Amino acid sequence: MNFELSPYFVITILIGYFLMLISVAWFTGRNNSNEGFFLANRNIPWYVVAYAMIGTSISGVTFISLPGSVGLEAGVNRGFGYMQVVLGYLLGYLVIATVLMPLYYRMNLTSIYGYLESRFGYYSYKTGAGFFLISRTVGSAARMFLAAIVLQSWVFGPLNVPFLVTITIMMGLIYAYTFKGGLKTIIWTDTIMTTFFLAAVAWTVYAVGKALNLNGMGEIWNAVSASKYSQVFFFDNFSSDPNHFVKQFIGGALVAIVMTGLDQDLMQKNLACKNIKEAQKNMFVFCGYLIAVNLAFMILGALLYLYANSIGLELPAKSDQLYPKIAFTHLDAAAGIFFILGLIASTYASSDSALTALTTSFCVDFLNFEKKTSSSDTYISQEDQQKLDDAHQKKQKRVRTLVHLGFSVLFIIIIRILYAFNDSAILGLIFKLAGYTYGPLLGLFAFGLFTRYQLHDRYIPAVCIASPLLTWLLEWSLKSRFDIGFLTIMLNGLITIAGLWIFSYKPVMSQQKD
Repeated sequence: MNFELSPYFVITILIGYFLMLISVAWFTGRNNSNEGFFLANRNIPWYVVAYAMIGTSISGVTFISLPGSVGLEAGVNRGFGYMQVVLGYLLGYLVIATVLMPLYYRMNLTSIYGYLESRFGYYSYKTGAGFFLISRTVGSAARMFLAAIVLQSWVFGPLNVPFLVTITIMMGLIYAYTFKGGLKTIIWTDTIMTTFFLAAVAWTVYAVGKALNLNGMGEIWNAVSASKYSQVFFFDNFSSDPNHFVKQFIGGALVAIVMTGLDQDLMQKNLACKNIKEAQKNMFVFCGYLIAVNLAFMILGALLYLYANSIGLELPAKSDQLYPKIAFTHLDAAAGIFFILGLIASTYASSDSALTALTTSFCVDFLNFEKKTSSSDTYISQEDQQKLDDAHQKKQKRVRTLVHLGFSVLFIIIIRILYAFNDSAILGLIFKLAGYTYGPLLGLFAFGLFTRYQLHDRYIPAVCIASPLLTWLLEWSLKSRFDIGFLTIMLNGLITIAGLWIFSYKPVMSQQKD
């Protein structure tokens, strides 16, 4: 690490960065109610939400891993193949904007899993919310783990700071600027974080282009498009290649539907818009942002490999270490600073949003925060009822704060466990398991939206637990002959639908009078 980028200097930069976030949190979190914490009072401009959602959708894993995958000789997302997934996202977001969001707004939902209760019943509702809690907790903690490893390696490790202290500081900072303001704070802080990580990508593209003597985006684009890394579409070897267009496109569409449209985290931001029209504007504009941002990551990845080849740099054993290695040891100090800020911004924009969504889901879906409290006294005065409501609101705030803290501690525990294993195979398994949990959500919502059947509600938890297990068994049995790739969610969803069908029945229709 250059002298200018000593650990102490980087920590100074980070302190200033978080002081800025905490200032925004103080301003937006003053006198905040549960409605403000959960849905930002449904009063955020759609264009602000669209911009903030970029930060939520691009995690620290994407920030460091996606550029590294561009140069892989084999495996998923090599070259510009990930753009096939992005094209699938567009189809998925069209479904979200035209089918799911109108449903959520019509039902005036705070937690989107309330739909399952109204459609099927208590157990389906709790099952859907439970799968979200498990998936988001494990997945978000694993994403934070990767960012924590980078910070430990380049910043805190050289100062002999224990890893447990590093992750405690990371989670403590998230808690500090989110525990009062919730979504109202996060949408505004995420706009700042989005700006930082986009600036990091733009500066690194400029710095690497300059090192390669490429002047302007025209020459950069020509060099990238002429390289072996720029292949976008893959149509060969459907059975064995996980990058095949059909797998990537269909998988991308389903991933968008389940990990955005059926995910409390990202949908919570959409529900913060004033009305359904503004929420749909937000979603369509976000699609444009998403194409541009992911293309920028692909260009960055190709440039990093072109630069590494030009100087004879030995590629790291793990592709996701290429970006930090070049940013810290081969480019100017500004590139290293931007990398750290970009990594922190992308990680925190994803993790703070997940933490708030988990708190919202647990409070609304399991602690019944939206149930009204009233006195048993029929003749209670309006003034006394208001006092009762205020006391209830104050109690809920205390409980909400404890739940928020509880999930923060749970994140620390999971990250520490991952660090104890410190095995990329274990981490890959964690992400795979997190992905499996969205299949039952896809099956439940699809069955509810596209059939008129009712379910024997008490059997639904068993169906949704069995579906991921059956998916894994089927995938394992086929792995020597067929690489399922991004189609895991589709297979999982279909198995869930088949299980739901077994325990379904036609609702009894009232007979018309003769």
